[in-house]
Amino acid sequence: MPNHLANRIRRARRKKGMTQAELASQLKVSRSAVGNWESPTGIMPCTTRMITIAMVTDVSFEWLATGRNGLEVIPAPPQSNVEMVDDPHERRLLMAYRTCRAATRKLVLQIVEGQRLAQV
Repeated sequence: MPNHLANRIRRARRKKGMTQAELASQLKVSRSAVGNWESPTGIMPCTTRMITIAMVTDVSFEWLATGRNGLEVIPAPPQSNVEMVDDPHERRLLMAYRTCRAATRKLVLQIVEGQRLAQV
């Protein structure tokens, strides 16, 4: 299957120039787990793990999960604007936001900002 999740994980990893062992180290899993995800008969990683794979390999989550919109490379944020996030929920939200398409980001901002205004 040319558009199988296993192939997309492998393509993302190779595009980033990483070995299975290097990706596994970044994700804090075993190398065999990565090999299993890259096997067409292997198991799929959970959604949370796929978000992390997308972030580590600099591809869009949508492409990794579905194969839609091509192999988009997400530029790393500039280091001078990096903020420390200690709250795990905030970190998850930020990771998900960074992997969304521009239209989805706009919608998320409208929802969050609308909630904030409604509370005032």
